Amino acid sequence: MPGTALAIADLTRPVLSPAQRQILDHLEGLAVDLDPAALIDEAIQKTGLDDFGPADFRSRLDVYAAAADADSGNTNLNRLILHNRIVRLLSQRLLLTDLLHRYPEIYHIEIEKPIIVVGLPRSGTTHLVNLIAADARRRALPYWESQEPFPLRGEGPDVNGTDPRFARSVAEHESAMMMTPLVQAMHDRFPQAIEEEVELLDLDFASYVLEWHARVPQWRDFYLELDQDAHYAYLRTILKALTFLRGPRPWVLKSPQHCEQLGPLMRTFPDATVAFTHRDPVAVIQSAVTMLAYGDRIRRKEIDPDGLVDYWVDRIEQLLRACVRDRELVAADRSMDISFHHLSGNEMAILEKLYANNGTELTEQARAAFQGYLDDNPRGKHGSLRYDLQGHFGRSPAEIRSRFGFYFDRFDIREEA
Repeated sequence: MPGTALAIADLTRPVLSPAQRQILDHLEGLAVDLDPAALIDEAIQKTGLDDFGPADFRSRLDVYAAAADADSGNTNLNRLILHNRIVRLLSQRLLLTDLLHRYPEIYHIEIEKPIIVVGLPRSGTTHLVNLIAADARRRALPYWESQEPFPLRGEGPDVNGTDPRFARSVAEHESAMMMTPLVQAMHDRFPQAIEEEVELLDLDFASYVLEWHARVPQWRDFYLELDQDAHYAYLRTILKALTFLRGPRPWVLKSPQHCEQLGPLMRTFPDATVAFTHRDPVAVIQSAVTMLAYGDRIRRKEIDPDGLVDYWVDRIEQLLRACVRDRELVAADRSMDISFHHLSGNEMAILEKLYANNGTELTEQARAAFQGYLDDNPRGKHGSLRYDLQGHFGRSPAEIRSRFGFYFDRFDIREEA
């Protein structure tokens, strides 16, 4: 309920429910193969296809799978989740290549004037992108489609008109709610919610997203050395294919990864309008590590609060330093900076400026859709969490905030308790 404050007393020393324990114990003896060759064979068997497109992905797949395999802290459940994720990514890559072969006109589709939301996790990006997606003229990426953007050949809606990809996403969400029910109060990835296109970028095994699923510093280091222009170009091709399947509308996109990839982002989408969201990094970090620690009760054999907060303080600093360094790559008349403390209650004024910068008329129908979304989605709709950075992670807000003076100096950010 709105206004309900939840506290997770067992965050770092979890007390599992009988259902959680039963599932983890059941999978304990399962052999989970993360060998790239086996994963490739499984994707080929699943799709009946064998052309993955440009072969350079294989070296990245090898590093991706090896990083996941090397994380000895994973439960067998998380190893299985990672295995299934990689097979899904490979399968979708096969399906995309097949679609491009059959419909080469996809390459000629233009991705024009997207609005791209760029900001840290937990800084208002989800609220803003879902709000913009309420405009029926905009094309966005719902979670269910981000997981399976391309249907299996021969697979279509059932007698009720339900896409089987959506049905699978619903079943997955219900399972996730059973295993980690409080996620809804933190970041509920329900099937219709708008998701980050970084999930699509992962089809090229070139994004930072694996860092959210496992402890993979070797993948982080590898990813940071990649030529992202090539991979963002692959993302653009995916968006063209999705536009082909579901109609030509301007896209609204968002991802925190773009903070450290503004050069590739703007070279790939030169006519984009970018909305930067900014929030006290302490609030961002305590929210992110609390969410990750809560999920780790089923993902990991032991919770490591010190390692978790150390990693993400460093990672968030890295993202923000790159954003400050490259912010001027996005022209002032095609961008705006939005402070978290200014976002709530000022959405309409922000959207007016954003749409003006994008050269898009803010129609009465769009205004009504935006207001409808705001009315239906008040902040804290599913409750909120009571955070305890010191108690759970042994860090004070002042200690963490001291790392981010460069960010407060650059943008209008208000310290949060």
